[in-house]
Amino acid sequence: MKRSPALNSAAAKDREAEIKRILAILHKWGIHTLGQLAVLDKQEISIRLGPEAVRMWEQANGQSNRPLQLVRPPESFEESFEFENEIETAEPLLFILRRFLEQLSLRLGSVYLVAKELTLRITFANKQQYERCFKIPQPTNDVDLLFRMLHTHLENFKSEHPITAVLLDTKPAKPVSQPRMLSGFETSLRDPNQLYETLARLVALLGSDRVGTPVLDETHRPDAFHLEPFSWDFGGTISVSSHYSSDATEHVPPISTNAMSKPALRRFRQNIAASVLLADEHPIHLRSGQVSGVVSRQRGPYRASGNWWDEKIWSRSEWDLELGNNVLVRCHQSGESWEVDGVYD
Repeated sequence: MKRSPALNSAAAKDREAEIKRILAILHKWGIHTLGQLAVLDKQEISIRLGPEAVRMWEQANGQSNRPLQLVRPPESFEESFEFENEIETAEPLLFILRRFLEQLSLRLGSVYLVAKELTLRITFANKQQYERCFKIPQPTNDVDLLFRMLHTHLENFKSEHPITAVLLDTKPAKPVSQPRMLSGFETSLRDPNQLYETLARLVALLGSDRVGTPVLDETHRPDAFHLEPFSWDFGGTISVSSHYSSDATEHVPPISTNAMSKPALRRFRQNIAASVLLADEHPIHLRSGQVSGVVSRQRGPYRASGNWWDEKIWSRSEWDLELGNNVLVRCHQSGESWEVDGVYD
């Protein structure tokens, strides 16, 4: 049973106070050196000063043992090479990286580990460095698969200066066995590494700013989002017991007829430019390439704005309009222009 750090700290402070008390008593007795302490009687010290003083007497007489606790330093799975001559093509670099992966695979396999992350660092003739981290979706020691990741990335890699050195660092992990799931409830990717390779090729073709997972921005501006690197944390598999129960009605909420009857907005991508006729600042007629007609009913305006503090300032007024042909549309006004966002079904 392990003691908490707070208890260990308190015990250390109590022992330190006890040692100071014993030393104060020994100084009063005229004991100032280890030799003077060693000639005292062990039994008398135990009776008068306690077990802590006995440990001090044993250390002075060389009778105490301090077991040596061996600490294994963390093993580094890293390979590096400094070229005698500067290289300007990818072939020598790929040859060295292949050798690196073969050696690292053998070292990892000997201690029953696999690679879960690769870090490539390239040093150029001007002393600048380029570093790229490759997160392996499904940790592995497959040399061919790991080499394809590096090769795909370096196919379109360009530099202004020749290469003088290269380093490949591997972050190890214990192999994880994937349990076999029923075919109808399996949610994990069948081949995550193949997906990673496909994404790497897309990044090489399109750029890193155009490949990723879309994430909504924290703003009320419609369709505001940014791309983040693809995350390999799939969140595990779906638990069947959390969705199904022996009592079929226990976890199934009742269907609301009101929710089913609400219209859904079918968005246009891109928005359609429109021309709107106003009367008393309210739309009375709408004309666009998709829908047109006289406005019979309206709801709005619903005003929204943001980013007034920088160059991305925006503002818009949204309207829900019912046209004479019973078509419901969502449109908005931004400045002097009007656009149709979509049609309600």
